[in-house]
Amino acid sequence: MFTGIVTDVGKVEEIEERPGGDRRLRISASYDPASLEIGCSIACAGACLTVIEFAPRDGGVQFLVEASNETLQQTSLGGWKVGTRVNLERALAMGTELGGHLVTGHVDGLAEVVERRPDGDSERFVFRVPEKLAPYIAGKGSVALDGTSLTVNECGRLDFGVNFIPHTLTVTTWGERQVGDRINLEIDLLARYVARLMEFKD
Repeated sequence: MFTGIVTDVGKVEEIEERPGGDRRLRISASYDPASLEIGCSIACAGACLTVIEFAPRDGGVQFLVEASNETLQQTSLGGWKVGTRVNLERALAMGTELGGHLVTGHVDGLAEVVERRPDGDSERFVFRVPEKLAPYIAGKGSVALDGTSLTVNECGRLDFGVNFIPHTLTVTTWGERQVGDRINLEIDLLARYVARLMEFKD
């Protein structure tokens, strides 16, 4: 479980193709190696991945994760290259301040950036979403985009807007995002269960 508060920006250092279509990704980060252990979870651009190997490096750590063919098909991970910068978050620990909203790290689909423009000191992004996910997004509700907990400003039928403050643009990969980029989207956990409950209401 995560909060959608990005704690580091990592970089893909190596990609290894595996038999059957899976990939192993070696990612560098500034985390303290002593704080990691084999089997721990790290949200990489919002996708929960398991650390299967790690080693210290100057100023941090390199860790190895494995992405299944399913993950590569359903998220942006399939398009990552060596050098891709990635929002990272360690798993939520008991007693940790919950600064965002509850995020599982299970990506529901991909949103597309269709507009980016200045809005005061912030930047306004507009995203288009697949029709099957649009009903789960509501104005003033929460979404996780590339692992970042965000508040929806307004939404149309298949699109919605979000404002990014300068701090978020600086400490995450959002400052680099452009129109046409495809973004990992996780809908709000509560919306998912309310929708499922409504299926059985009648």
